Amino acid sequence: MPYIPITRTQKDEMLQTLGVASLEDLFCEIPKDFRFPLLKLDEGLGEAEVLREITALAERNLHAGKARWFLGAGCYNHFIPAAVGALASRGEFLTAYTPYQPEVSQGTLQAIFEYQSMIAELLGMDVVNAGHYDGAAALAEAVIIALKQKGGAAGQRILVPAALHPEYREVLTVYLAAYEPVIETYSGDPAAAVSGEIACLAAAYPDFFGTIPNLKGAAETAHAAGGLFIVHADPVMLGLFKSPGEYGADIVTAEGQSLGNDMNYGGPLLGIMAVTKDLMRKIPGRIVGEAKDAQGRRGFVLTLSAREQHIRRERAVSNICSNQGLSMLRSCIYLALLGKQGLRHIAELCWHRSHYAAAQIAALPGFSAAGNFFKEFTVKLPKLPAGRTQGDATAETVCSALAAKDITAGLPLSRYFPERKNELLVCVTEQNSRADIDYLVNALREFYL
Repeated sequence: MPYIPITRTQKDEMLQTLGVASLEDLFCEIPKDFRFPLLKLDEGLGEAEVLREITALAERNLHAGKARWFLGAGCYNHFIPAAVGALASRGEFLTAYTPYQPEVSQGTLQAIFEYQSMIAELLGMDVVNAGHYDGAAALAEAVIIALKQKGGAAGQRILVPAALHPEYREVLTVYLAAYEPVIETYSGDPAAAVSGEIACLAAAYPDFFGTIPNLKGAAETAHAAGGLFIVHADPVMLGLFKSPGEYGADIVTAEGQSLGNDMNYGGPLLGIMAVTKDLMRKIPGRIVGEAKDAQGRRGFVLTLSAREQHIRRERAVSNICSNQGLSMLRSCIYLALLGKQGLRHIAELCWHRSHYAAAQIAALPGFSAAGNFFKEFTVKLPKLPAGRTQGDATAETVCSALAAKDITAGLPLSRYFPERKNELLVCVTEQNSRADIDYLVNALREFYL
């Protein structure tokens, strides 16, 4: 961002407004000895030396390009075609920001329109926005829509699965603090969880542990209780499984990182939200529609929501101001490249390889891994053999040992659930070959010898 100088008069006016006589007065709370400390820095290095040092530091990381990677838990290692990065890094896309002026933003607007069209078909919904900061924020915004549908009064009941991602639950708590709802958790089928009046019933499809819930009848049960049915889905899984829209969902949210976006140490991510026509004027974010100009030529414009939604907080339905435009564009390119059959193929690979891995691990003495899951599953680790360290081998211990063999074995569940220290959440995608899986299984076997 360029430096914008100010005049002495402007500076004096600002100081007068702040009620101080000089710039030094702004720092009077800081002891003088600490205001301008002497930084004992080494002499500067040349560009080549800096690059060598940074490269050496980076090589110490165990990353997905170096290790056999079985870590998921919300951020996933999927293959990204080279064309995604090549197209998304073009200057006209990379530097684009706000498409408020359609006469100079047709490329960006069309990309959003195509993205929304493909996501709507994938989720089985009518209207898609673009976008949210991440899947957790999208889910929180969906719940806020449900609360506003009930008038926004405190005490409204929200039902969420006990197996929701723990970090999503934290985001929900922060976002909903002003509404003071009653957040209740449930286990098992969503349809069986409803009793009494609710604002919404939320389901994870699949949940944090990869388990696929039965969504049949959940929408009807939620509607009968006066609430909305919200589904947070894995978009890759929907290439193979029935869409939430087919189950009658009112709002569908998802994390779009899996669709062509790098993991990047957890960001930036892409929050997806889709709704039925009845709610299309309630959702935050940008929505692009197709129109025709005076000459009948095809064009694209922002629609359904006024610009005030993005620039005037007091008139907005959300605090969303900007969007994840570049992440959205990458997902658009990814979906266009793969098409229906390509996405289905990716989902099938995830299904078959993860179930192969679960079966091979479960065949090890003392191990267990089973269930109706997609891509992720929980592994229960056995006790160490007699004669070695007494007690159980914790998941953290196993992961540390396997990391020395360039294997990221998964997520120790003790990170979120301290009592589950002997359980490991393993993720298998199309990036994990059969050889990778066998290598993991052999490493686990050798650890317990």
